[in-house]
Amino acid sequence: MCPWGGSVRTHRYRITISGGLGAMAREAFGDFLIEPNGANTVLIGDMDQAGLFGALHRVLALNLELVALSRLSD
Repeated sequence: MCPWGGSVRTHRYRITISGGLGAMAREAFGDFLIEPNGANTVLIGDMDQAGLFGALHRVLALNLELVALSRLSD
C-alpha cells in the first residue's frame, strides 16, 4: 500500500533499446522478456512506477540508447 492509502499498480511495459544486448546487459535485465526486433532489442516486464524508474536507471547505467517506452494494455 502507498503511504497515502492507495495501492501500487503494476503494469506491463515495453522498453525498446537500440542495438543488441551483451552478456552484462542480458544479466541486468534477466527479469524481463528479451526479444530481438530488427536493429533493436525489446524488453517486456511487469512493473510498478518504482520498478519502471529502476529499469530506466539500468538503461542509463549501461549506456544503452532508449528508443521507445510504452505501457501495454492491461
